[in-house]
Amino acid sequence: MPVAKDADGNVTEKTLEGEYHYWDYGTRNGVSEIQVFRNFETALKQAGMKVMYDDSPGIITVNKGHTWFELENSGSYYHQTLLTVKSMQQEVTADASSIADELNKSGHMALYGIHFETGKATILPNSESVLTEIAKMLQQNPDVKVSIEGHTDNVGSAASNQVLSEKRAQAVVARLTLHGIDPSRLKAKGWGGSKAVDDNNTEDGRAKNRRVELVKIS
Repeated sequence: MPVAKDADGNVTEKTLEGEYHYWDYGTRNGVSEIQVFRNFETALKQAGMKVMYDDSPGIITVNKGHTWFELENSGSYYHQTLLTVKSMQQEVTADASSIADELNKSGHMALYGIHFETGKATILPNSESVLTEIAKMLQQNPDVKVSIEGHTDNVGSAASNQVLSEKRAQAVVARLTLHGIDPSRLKAKGWGGSKAVDDNNTEDGRAKNRRVELVKIS
């Protein structure tokens, strides 16, 4: 989106990534381009949007927090783009070898492929591939013991999140025992939201904070 223009008329653009919506708005006969543009401009400012670029009555770009909006006038139509900035979630399924390597290297590993029902400790079916790889790693490394540690975001009370994180860790331990892992090699621990790794004020940050970690027990 255009965000600035220098004295020579060169336009600086900003590349954004996120949830994207685009639509056209057709004007009725008898309504001037400048009239429509000025109404849009006024409404956007009243909504608390900051004007980043204004080439009246051609293009206007505004921003508020993670929300960006662009209005482009082509005469009888106004092209509108709305974008909420968020990083694409890259979810790489760890295999047994990479899990073992990371535990040997750093002693712990965050796993984002274990999913639960919202607000519950019920493990969703799409978690099975990761659980299988954890079990495989433990089978290939019979001397390794791990602590399964649950973490939550800050939605809800600290007390309820603490309980939820403990139950989720216990649920993972239970599933690994079904894969044939000796329970004596597994420990369950919950931290609630006390060990956030990202900003809980954003959706992406909360997603990163909701995680299960493997911690190697010495």
